[in-house]
Amino acid sequence: MQTQNTPATFTMHVSDLWNGEALRPEDKIDLSIEPGATAWTVRVSAPFYGDPPPRAPAGPTWALWEHEVVEWFIAGPGEEYLELELGPHGHHLALKLSGVRNIIERELPLSYHAQITGSRWTGTATFPASWLPPGPWRVNAYGIHGAGARRTYLAAYPYPGAEPDFHRLDTFRPLPSR
Repeated sequence: MQTQNTPATFTMHVSDLWNGEALRPEDKIDLSIEPGATAWTVRVSAPFYGDPPPRAPAGPTWALWEHEVVEWFIAGPGEEYLELELGPHGHHLALKLSGVRNIIERELPLSYHAQITGSRWTGTATFPASWLPPGPWRVNAYGIHGAGARRTYLAAYPYPGAEPDFHRLDTFRPLPSR
């Protein structure tokens, strides 16, 4: 749902591990979010770690969080939020949630294109503005790559705790407004 205070294009940077430890500059992820009256676009530029792609064909992919992925969340003032997961091989996952981890719609059909170029990948996702929860909005972004003991979790807005938890809505920060 759109509000009158839709922000202009804004950027986010994932430059820390989930717990606040700094990343090497080459490991940073950049996101550019372009709000629109009828659709929003999220652009990702991230390091490519060469993790194997999901076995499913490119497109909506359940459990994408188990692979190399960048995730972007946008929440309203309560516990309604949208989660977009974008992978370097063209896989994506869009979820609408109402309550922490309570999925009400999954594998929504967003428009997504990804491209790997050398040691980096880019992705562009566009989704209907009608998917957004009521504002004012709060956001966070994450990155995941690696396997086993080398699994690495990154966050734009890190948080304390014993383990990564990307559904900590209290760590999300307000979306810039016009």
